[in-house]
Amino acid sequence: MAKVENNAGEMSFLDHLEELRWHLIRATLAVVIAATGAFLAKGFIFDILLFGPTHPDFFTYDILCRLSTMVGVEGGFCFEEMPFTIQSRTMGGQFSAHIWTSITAGFIISFPYVLYEFWKFIAPAMYTNERNTARGFIFISSLLFFLGVLFGYYLVTPLSINFLGKYQVSDVVLNEFDIGSYISLVRSSVVASGLIFELPIIIYFLTKIGLVTPEFLRKYRKFALVIVLILSAIITPPDILSQIIVAIPVLVLYEISIIIARIVTKKEDRKLRKQKR
Repeated sequence: MAKVENNAGEMSFLDHLEELRWHLIRATLAVVIAATGAFLAKGFIFDILLFGPTHPDFFTYDILCRLSTMVGVEGGFCFEEMPFTIQSRTMGGQFSAHIWTSITAGFIISFPYVLYEFWKFIAPAMYTNERNTARGFIFISSLLFFLGVLFGYYLVTPLSINFLGKYQVSDVVLNEFDIGSYISLVRSSVVASGLIFELPIIIYFLTKIGLVTPEFLRKYRKFALVIVLILSAIITPPDILSQIIVAIPVLVLYEISIIIARIVTKKEDRKLRKQKR
């Protein structure tokens, strides 16, 4: 990917691997540093962030409770306490949860820098005008990722916890969740939402290399709707309201992706016409 822009010539395959290795090392180091900070901020990470959605006064429950009360619908979002407990059933369960939660938090915090290292690796292989066009790549990608993380934390996670935490097949069975299971649900909801929100960026690059066109995206919009609903069903509890809440922003991102693909296609067509003159 990376290449030398001076007159020294192109880099060899081994030089590419060496360059990639250092980019990966720096990106990993950034994640480790951020994870160390998260590890030391145990009280904030666990008591405030991770276990926040288990409290009845959590921001999302408060908003949804007010909305359901206004429209006269019993949505199950108004309650005094969650009918479940979180426990650790292994000797190293809490320490392991602490480590892996810190690593996940480290990745989320350092995501812009990880993107920066990725960009530094591929940028030298691009033409100057391409680099100028995609100059806002890191900012926009990071913004979309963090919006997805917030969406996953404030919507997907509380909806899932509210449904699964209250669900019982019988009064005989008590909901006593292992800490690893709980953290896995929060982690998958947050990270998956962050990555899903990168859809416009993915479409941009797919359009740039000619694999996707606006016509293709419009033609298969119905299939995209089905896929989005399936994804919503996977990352949310199996109730219609939650799936609709999650599906709407993703569908909006899909429509934005069509607009982006149209803009990129017009620019590429304009460039080809100039080259033919």
